[in-house]
Amino acid sequence: MTATSQLGTPQLASPDLLRSTFRRHAAGVAVITARGDSGPVGFTATSLTSVSVEPPLVSFGIGVGASSWPAIAETDHVGVHVLGEHQSELAATFARSGADRFGPPTAWREGPEGVPVLDGVLAWLVCRIVGRVPAGDHRIVLAEVVLGDPSGSGRPLLYHQGRFNGLRD
Repeated sequence: MTATSQLGTPQLASPDLLRSTFRRHAAGVAVITARGDSGPVGFTATSLTSVSVEPPLVSFGIGVGASSWPAIAETDHVGVHVLGEHQSELAATFARSGADRFGPPTAWREGPEGVPVLDGVLAWLVCRIVGRVPAGDHRIVLAEVVLGDPSGSGRPLLYHQGRFNGLRD
Protein backbone atom coordinates (compact mmCIF):
# COMPACT_ATOMS: atom_id res chain seq x y z
CA MET A 1 0.00 0.00 0.00
CA THR A 2 1.34 3.43 -0.84
CA ALA A 3 0.40 6.87 0.41
CA THR A 4 -1.36 9.20 -1.98
CA SER A 5 -1.40 12.96 -2.17
CA GLN A 6 -5.04 12.76 -0.96
CA LEU A 7 -3.94 11.92 2.57
CA GLY A 8 -3.18 14.71 5.03
CA THR A 9 -0.61 14.65 7.77
CA PRO A 10 -1.63 12.19 10.50
CA GLN A 11 -2.17 13.62 13.98
CA LEU A 12 -1.52 11.92 17.29
CA ALA A 13 -4.58 11.01 19.32
CA SER A 14 -5.99 13.98 21.21
CA PRO A 15 -9.34 15.47 22.24
CA ASP A 16 -9.06 17.89 19.29
CA LEU A 17 -8.49 15.05 16.81
CA LEU A 18 -11.54 13.19 18.11
CA ARG A 19 -13.74 16.32 18.04
CA SER A 20 -12.59 17.26 14.54
CA THR A 21 -13.19 13.76 13.23
CA PHE A 22 -16.67 13.44 14.70
CA ARG A 23 -17.70 16.90 13.43
CA ARG A 24 -17.57 15.20 10.03
CA HIS A 25 -19.84 12.37 11.20
CA ALA A 26 -23.52 13.24 10.86
CA ALA A 27 -25.50 11.89 13.81
CA GLY A 28 -29.15 11.77 14.75
CA VAL A 29 -30.20 14.00 17.62
CA ALA A 30 -31.98 12.75 20.72
CA VAL A 31 -32.92 14.21 24.08
CA ILE A 32 -32.56 12.00 27.14
CA THR A 33 -34.76 12.88 30.13
CA ALA A 34 -35.12 11.63 33.69
CA ARG A 35 -36.76 12.53 36.95
CA GLY A 36 -34.26 14.07 39.34
CA ASP A 37 -34.50 14.89 43.04
CA SER A 38 -35.10 18.57 42.23
CA GLY A 39 -37.31 18.04 39.19
CA PRO A 40 -36.87 16.86 35.61
CA VAL A 41 -33.46 16.77 33.96
CA GLY A 42 -32.41 16.23 30.38
CA PHE A 43 -29.67 16.65 27.82
CA THR A 44 -29.10 16.51 24.07
CA ALA A 45 -27.35 13.35 22.89
CA THR A 46 -25.89 12.41 19.53
CA SER A 47 -24.58 9.09 20.85
CA LEU A 48 -27.89 7.18 20.87
CA THR A 49 -27.45 3.66 19.54
CA SER A 50 -29.66 0.63 19.07
CA VAL A 51 -27.79 -2.20 20.80
CA SER A 52 -30.06 -5.25 20.67
CA VAL A 53 -33.55 -6.19 19.55
CA GLU A 54 -33.88 -9.19 21.86
CA PRO A 55 -34.07 -7.87 24.48
CA PRO A 56 -34.66 -4.37 23.09
CA LEU A 57 -31.66 -2.33 24.33
CA VAL A 58 -30.33 1.14 23.54
CA SER A 59 -27.24 2.98 24.71
CA PHE A 60 -26.12 6.59 25.02
CA GLY A 61 -23.14 8.40 26.47
CA ILE A 62 -23.12 11.11 29.12
CA GLY A 63 -20.21 13.00 30.62
CA VAL A 64 -19.74 12.59 34.35
CA GLY A 65 -19.42 16.38 34.64
CA ALA A 66 -22.79 16.98 32.98
CA SER A 67 -25.50 18.61 35.10
CA SER A 68 -27.83 15.69 34.31
CA TRP A 69 -25.35 13.00 35.34
CA PRO A 70 -26.25 12.86 39.06
CA ALA A 71 -29.89 12.10 38.19
CA ILE A 72 -28.96 9.62 35.44
CA ALA A 73 -26.55 7.94 37.86
CA GLU A 74 -29.34 7.32 40.39
CA THR A 75 -32.54 6.85 38.38
CA ASP A 76 -34.05 3.57 37.25
CA HIS A 77 -35.77 4.92 34.10
CA VAL A 78 -35.05 7.42 31.33
CA GLY A 79 -36.93 8.89 28.42
CA VAL A 80 -35.33 8.73 24.98
CA HIS A 81 -36.68 11.19 22.38
CA VAL A 82 -35.77 11.21 18.69
CA LEU A 83 -36.01 14.81 17.48
CA GLY A 84 -37.39 16.05 14.18
CA GLU A 85 -35.78 18.65 11.95
CA HIS A 86 -38.32 21.19 13.26
CA GLN A 87 -36.81 20.87 16.76
CA SER A 88 -33.36 22.45 16.44
CA GLU A 89 -34.24 25.05 19.10
CA LEU A 90 -35.32 22.29 21.49
CA ALA A 91 -32.03 20.46 20.83
CA ALA A 92 -30.11 23.68 21.48
CA THR A 93 -32.01 24.31 24.73
CA PHE A 94 -31.20 20.84 26.08
CA ALA A 95 -27.56 21.24 24.98
CA ARG A 96 -27.09 24.65 26.62
CA SER A 97 -25.60 24.71 30.11
CA GLY A 98 -27.75 26.54 32.64
CA ALA A 99 -30.85 26.65 30.40
CA ASP A 100 -34.36 26.20 31.82
CA ARG A 101 -34.84 23.06 29.76
CA PHE A 102 -38.36 22.25 30.92
CA GLY A 103 -39.73 25.80 31.05
CA PRO A 104 -41.71 27.39 28.21
CA PRO A 105 -41.64 26.87 25.30
CA THR A 106 -40.72 23.20 26.01
CA ALA A 107 -43.91 21.11 25.90
CA TRP A 108 -43.75 17.97 28.02
CA ARG A 109 -45.72 15.79 30.41
CA GLU A 110 -44.97 13.25 33.08
CA GLY A 111 -44.97 9.84 31.45
CA PRO A 112 -44.71 6.26 32.65
CA GLU A 113 -42.37 5.67 35.59
CA GLY A 114 -42.41 9.44 36.21
CA VAL A 115 -40.17 10.04 33.18
CA PRO A 116 -40.57 13.44 31.47
CA VAL A 117 -41.90 12.84 27.94
CA LEU A 118 -41.42 15.60 25.36
CA ASP A 119 -44.24 16.51 22.97
CA GLY A 120 -43.91 16.69 19.20
CA VAL A 121 -40.95 14.33 18.78
CA LEU A 122 -40.60 11.76 16.01
CA ALA A 123 -40.45 8.92 18.53
CA TRP A 124 -40.05 8.40 22.26
CA LEU A 125 -39.16 5.49 24.50
CA VAL A 126 -39.25 4.89 28.22
CA CYS A 127 -36.34 2.66 29.17
CA ARG A 128 -35.15 0.90 32.32
CA ILE A 129 -31.44 1.40 32.96
CA VAL A 130 -29.62 -1.93 33.11
CA GLY A 131 -26.01 -0.74 33.17
CA ARG A 132 -23.67 2.23 33.44
CA VAL A 133 -20.27 1.43 31.95
CA PRO A 134 -17.26 3.66 32.74
CA ALA A 135 -15.69 5.02 29.53
CA GLY A 136 -13.07 7.71 30.18
CA ASP A 137 -14.78 10.91 31.31
CA HIS A 138 -18.17 9.52 30.26
CA ARG A 139 -20.49 6.67 31.12
CA ILE A 140 -22.16 4.50 28.52
CA VAL A 141 -25.70 3.90 29.75
CA LEU A 142 -27.42 0.70 28.65
CA ALA A 143 -31.20 0.79 28.88
CA GLU A 144 -33.93 -1.74 28.10
CA VAL A 145 -36.96 -0.41 26.25
CA VAL A 146 -40.15 -0.69 28.34
CA LEU A 147 -42.59 1.12 26.02
CA GLY A 148 -42.73 3.93 23.52
CA ASP A 149 -44.39 5.63 20.58
CA PRO A 150 -42.71 5.83 17.14
CA SER A 151 -45.65 7.55 15.41
CA GLY A 152 -44.42 11.17 15.19
CA SER A 153 -44.26 12.65 11.72
CA GLY A 154 -41.49 14.49 9.93
CA ARG A 155 -37.85 14.07 9.13
CA PRO A 156 -35.00 13.58 11.65
CA LEU A 157 -32.78 16.28 13.04
CA LEU A 158 -29.05 15.73 12.45
CA TYR A 159 -25.93 17.14 14.05
CA HIS A 160 -23.03 17.83 11.68
CA GLN A 161 -20.09 20.25 11.67
CA GLY A 162 -21.19 21.70 15.01
CA ARG A 163 -24.71 22.59 13.84
CA PHE A 164 -28.19 21.10 13.88
CA ASN A 165 -29.42 20.34 10.33
CA GLY A 166 -32.22 18.61 8.47
CA LEU A 167 -31.77 15.94 5.84
CA ARG A 168 -31.21 17.10 2.29
CA ASP A 169 -32.38 15.08 -0.69
